[in-house]
Amino acid sequence: MSEAEEQAEDVLGEDRSLLIVDDDRPFLTRLARAMESRGFLVDTAESVDEAIAKARAAAPAYAVVDMRLGDGNGLDVVAAIRERRKDSRTIILTGYGNIATAVTAVKLGAVDYLSKPADADDIYAALTRLPGEKAAPPENPMSADRVRWEHIQRVYEMCDRNVSETARRLNMHRRTLQRILAKRAPR
Repeated sequence: MSEAEEQAEDVLGEDRSLLIVDDDRPFLTRLARAMESRGFLVDTAESVDEAIAKARAAAPAYAVVDMRLGDGNGLDVVAAIRERRKDSRTIILTGYGNIATAVTAVKLGAVDYLSKPADADDIYAALTRLPGEKAAPPENPMSADRVRWEHIQRVYEMCDRNVSETARRLNMHRRTLQRILAKRAPR
């Protein structure tokens, strides 16, 4: 057994229950299979309500939770899991990463925050990382344009998608903001 595999065995421990929560069924199925092949006992949920019910019935040792689900926010699932099991290792996955939600996720007890598309290896590494161990820097960090776009999106969401209020808070012209919001996210 390699040193990395031994370290993973030490972190995983006896209870290998894993709850994966995502409303993208093909992704959910692929990730569940990949995690089962790595030794986890996987349960899945496609909604906040279903995940909270499963967490209350039997809180998992590990969880991978999508941030935005069809019926709500994945942070509610993280809170429900931590309420029942303080030692649970939870990871948040999202395609809409921003600093504010990352901070909230960590405050609620998530051990990591990964942007989609995250593969099974990234997720497994985050789940088995020792406490205090730093993650490797990203291969392709966000560009400055993408960071700016993420910030604008975060403020826009905080203002309940009110363009005028968002423009005022960002100190920019409303039409300029509308043009930015109409464009696709930069890479």
